[in-house]
Amino acid sequence: MFFFLGLNLVYIFWSPFPITNPQLIWMVLGERLGEGNFLYLDVIDDTGPLSAVFFTVVDTLFGRHRIVYDILGRLLIVVQITYWTSILSKYRMYDDITYLPAIIMLVLFHTSFDLLTLSPSLLGNTFLILALGLLFSQTVLQRESNESSLLIGIYGGLAAGFFPNYILFLPYMIVAGVGISGFSFRQLMLSLVGYFLPILLIGVYYFWNDGLKAVFNVWPLIFQSENYSLQSYENWIPLIGLPALMALAGYVLSGVVRISTINQQKQRQLMVVWILFLVAEVFFLKIQAAYQLVVFIPAFTYLISQFFMYAGKGFFARFSVFLLVIVFPLYALWHSSSTIEENPDYFVQESPPIEYPGTVMILGEDISPFLKSKMGGPFLNYKLSKLYLEQERDLPQRAELYRLLQSGKSNVILDENGLFAKLLEDYPEMKKQYTSPKPGVYLLK
Repeated sequence: MFFFLGLNLVYIFWSPFPITNPQLIWMVLGERLGEGNFLYLDVIDDTGPLSAVFFTVVDTLFGRHRIVYDILGRLLIVVQITYWTSILSKYRMYDDITYLPAIIMLVLFHTSFDLLTLSPSLLGNTFLILALGLLFSQTVLQRESNESSLLIGIYGGLAAGFFPNYILFLPYMIVAGVGISGFSFRQLMLSLVGYFLPILLIGVYYFWNDGLKAVFNVWPLIFQSENYSLQSYENWIPLIGLPALMALAGYVLSGVVRISTINQQKQRQLMVVWILFLVAEVFFLKIQAAYQLVVFIPAFTYLISQFFMYAGKGFFARFSVFLLVIVFPLYALWHSSSTIEENPDYFVQESPPIEYPGTVMILGEDISPFLKSKMGGPFLNYKLSKLYLEQERDLPQRAELYRLLQSGKSNVILDENGLFAKLLEDYPEMKKQYTSPKPGVYLLK
């Protein structure tokens, strides 16, 4: 905890990072849903439904304050570190009981500034860690555990509800459960039932609120929409290079140099297979930003801890500890702050030239007006909204789109690429409701 507070004091007193585009979108989403709207039905965005509920609760209780997101993110990090460290000790993943993994995991959370704040991937990662912990328990227990098998699936389904990309846990659960943890047919079926249970309950909720059809209309488009390449892969390499090398060294030392028990071998296999799934998942991310790397932290913690456990106590081991625990977090902070200008699309310009009255609907990638204005209209994620608007529609679907636009009528519409202008040609009645003082700007009469 002392180390945790020390690192965060550095970030509090020297943090040059503006608010990011994803973070502002989550705040606006929570505010918009708090007004009685429904995700996918009244607001077009690709945020997981459970994360949307969480952001709504945060906005209802605290309003749109960035510091709240930072505090809640750090509280979640403490929970994840505490649980994962206890799992590593409980199931004897190392020869000695040690709290070294807690410090390593804390350092890895400081790989990038946006890993420390609240995000859908961090929320979902909490449940992935719970599921991985129960998978580890299956390598130790010598009997079938129906309760654990069911909970593994439930936690995996909840993770996907918070962050849709975590659907990758489903194939991992099948491969790792059957091939490594030795699931019986009953355990596999229980895990699958548990996985789809949260997703089914989410569907029932939307069915009760007449929004299930909207979910089926939007969800396929989420996986078809273009990616937001907010940070390049080249920008990630300096950040993950050292942890990745140490994790590889830990795997070699634990698998080749040291003799491991059968349980430890299974646990190491679980982590290596998990990393392989995560590497594949990186190429399917819809938002390419460093906070998505949070899912690698538990596996890297496990392997890096093995590196330090088996590297001895000589100069090289002591220097490696100093390099990772002291130098690396400071370097990561410097690197992230020095690349702000290289990633202009990732950060919101905090001084928009114009403050618009009333609600604003933005059909474009510049969302800076949301800093001082409330969202109006249904379109939040621009690339998803663009795909949604450009698809062919029959008459009932055209009527539904008109209802959507009228129910969330906005005072100001910023039409960066002419999408709204095309809509007005299809809906002459709506064209009478707006005036355009200049190209790309529409005001409600």
